[in-house]
Amino acid sequence: MAQTDLPFQDRYRDHPAFGFADWCLRGIGQVVFQNNPLSGLIILLALFFNSAVYGTICILGVVVATGMAMLLQADRVLMRDGLFGFNGVLVGLALVAFTSADFRTGAVPSLPMAVYIVFAAAMTTIVFQALATLLGPHKVAALTAPFVLTGWLFLFAVLKFAAIEAGPLAKPVSPDQFDAAVAYTLPTWYMGIGNAIGQIFFQDNWITGYLIIVGIAVNSRISAGMALVGAAGAALVAVAFGGPEGAIRDGLFGYNSALTAIALGGFFLVLTWRSFLYTLFGIVVTTWLWASVAIFLEPIGMPVLTSTFVLVTWLMLLGQYGFRALVPVPPAEATTPEDNRRRHIGSVTR
Repeated sequence: MAQTDLPFQDRYRDHPAFGFADWCLRGIGQVVFQNNPLSGLIILLALFFNSAVYGTICILGVVVATGMAMLLQADRVLMRDGLFGFNGVLVGLALVAFTSADFRTGAVPSLPMAVYIVFAAAMTTIVFQALATLLGPHKVAALTAPFVLTGWLFLFAVLKFAAIEAGPLAKPVSPDQFDAAVAYTLPTWYMGIGNAIGQIFFQDNWITGYLIIVGIAVNSRISAGMALVGAAGAALVAVAFGGPEGAIRDGLFGYNSALTAIALGGFFLVLTWRSFLYTLFGIVVTTWLWASVAIFLEPIGMPVLTSTFVLVTWLMLLGQYGFRALVPVPPAEATTPEDNRRRHIGSVTR
């Protein structure tokens, strides 16, 4: 097939000059399960809208992680899909976010910190491959576990190196660090939902969150809807159980739940009314688990990152193979909820 006959989003995937850029943009989109360079570009622009520092670090992380995969001659299909890049994006953003005096905009990293970020991003490539090897027989994806493991290890080590400014950890990491007496208001909802989406990329900016939703919708409207359902559902659960207004408004209860909603809501499971209810269950549990893990990690000053999304999604995806009401989509075959459902219906009616 000629390059011009391909859909626009696939036209530069194997281009000799622009192929690597295409893979990197896909890597940015893959943070939210979008294998589409246009989605990645819109999300990158959303990060720059909030902070040029975060936008630049996003590029650094995905380029290093993807470049490491190329250097080690990793699976070309996985590289073309951006799957070696997204954990590098997240670990770079996390290291800047939690070592900057201003969490919202981040600080330009020093030379030692820049080197540190490069090594952390490269390490996520190795951890991704290790987990993919372990989880492959179980038909479960590594998700953002490489980022979580690498992020925690590198954040701990920051505290021991005088050449790297640890910063004041400006962002609260636990619900009990917020004033429980603040009343819920309208901004609690619309800012909380937008911030929850933004916090996936460590963006404390609710407008950036909604721009990220646009990036997701370019590739999959169902995934965009599920992200909103996850963020809104987490806010509703947190309000119903008396969560602090500040944590809800900052999106801290919702960013893991938004990822859980995208993963279970049509991406790794064919979307049916039963799998939708299964997804809602996962959203509720992920919301509660964020608070639990946050309290557990507070004494050592570590953030939750996306650990609760990984844990809940792994358990629910491993469990799916024993439930006949659910239709699993193996990671290698997962594309978009729309396409997954279309292929399933076609196989049933054939």
